[in-house]
Amino acid sequence: MKKVSQAGDNGERDTMRPEYDFSRAVRGRTAARYAEGTNVVVVGRDVLDVFPDGIAVNEALRALAPVIRRERSAQKKASRVVVRK
Repeated sequence: MKKVSQAGDNGERDTMRPEYDFSRAVRGRTAARYAEGTNVVVVGRDVLDVFPDGIAVNEALRALAPVIRRERSAQKKASRVVVRK
């Protein structure tokens, strides 16, 4: 026998808690920032002392990026080398 959903006709249910107050919210306030491209990364608890905020993470990544780019470039060059007999 098929179960009858108590959520209503469309299968969705209201999960909004009464303590959530969006009465002063502005629709689309952060939409432009997300449209630019945003990546969300979860930082492990074991490195939170080193990377307490997004600024610290970005500084570290900017310092590391040239090394990674150089390594990738070297790998591409090495894969292009053809050994002839």
